[in-house]
Amino acid sequence: MKAAIFEEPKKLVVKEVDKPTIQKPTDAIIRIVRACVCGSDLWWYRGISKRPTGSLTGHEAIGVVEEVGSSVTHVKPGDFVIAPFTHGCGHCAACLAGFDGNCLNQEPGMNAGYQAEYLRFTGADWALVKIPGQPSDYTDEQLNDLLTLSDVMATGFHAAKSAEVKQGDTVAVIGDGAVGLCAVIGAKLLGAKRIILLSHHEDRAKLGQAFGATDIVTERGDEATKHVLDLTAGAGVDAVMECVGATSAIEQSGQIARPGAIVGRVGVPQTEPKSNQMFFKNIGLRGGIASVTTYDKDLLLDAVLKGEIHPGKVFTKRFDLDHIQDAYAAMDQRTAIKSLVIVADK
Repeated sequence: MKAAIFEEPKKLVVKEVDKPTIQKPTDAIIRIVRACVCGSDLWWYRGISKRPTGSLTGHEAIGVVEEVGSSVTHVKPGDFVIAPFTHGCGHCAACLAGFDGNCLNQEPGMNAGYQAEYLRFTGADWALVKIPGQPSDYTDEQLNDLLTLSDVMATGFHAAKSAEVKQGDTVAVIGDGAVGLCAVIGAKLLGAKRIILLSHHEDRAKLGQAFGATDIVTERGDEATKHVLDLTAGAGVDAVMECVGATSAIEQSGQIARPGAIVGRVGVPQTEPKSNQMFFKNIGLRGGIASVTTYDKDLLLDAVLKGEIHPGKVFTKRFDLDHIQDAYAAMDQRTAIKSLVIVADK
């Protein structure tokens, strides 16, 4: 089968590798239909973090189940599914508490290999999310919406859930990448009345407004903080969704939050903030790896199927698997908000 392979920073290739096989009773083999590139992939693509040479890449996909292990009963061959990156088991303490992103039974190293024709998926019985019908039943736009439920939409929603966004809240979203834009959708789903998006790019700001942002703050640094405080009569927002991970973004979250607010963060932090401003304002800071399967089953899949949300609009460029290098370069160079990878026909 064809698969994307990391060779060195700024270089991916597509090679023929062995098709995966069932190795455990909890496995499934999935024929990938669509995959994509994640903003977090850029850390190793740019050489900021380490990745083994020759490793498989990608952690977001939708596809069709081809084979299942002996203990998998909730999905069967032929089922159309979302393949979350989280691989939750559904019965450990973390999964039962609603945090399948922190599943205690995840297999190390399985969050890769989705940018390929076939994927061995572990923890398949509970973690896979079944989609009604077949890929051919859906439009191109609907397939893109469904693809976001493997990570980016669930991660944006996790920012809003972690921030405990409530009906009627005034909230802020820091970060106008695909996750930040999906956090706008998440905040709207939870009932936020006013959504302030901090964005420095016109195309992303327009998409954020289409998703539900009511105000756009284009300034940076202290000027952006002042603008948000001006918009809230100096009080600050009820909740902040931090979708960048930079230390400066976490610090800014504390500056624009009202006393007693909660910052929901899903950007992988460079370092933890050093100031004590959150303590002195009674601000909560929480977040981490999204609960993809939990959110998809509880809310997000239904919202997509009903046409209530269209997160697939974050895909602004598309590529086939043979051009995976171009897909990464487009995101690295910011010519795409998020790159779609078409692996197979419906």
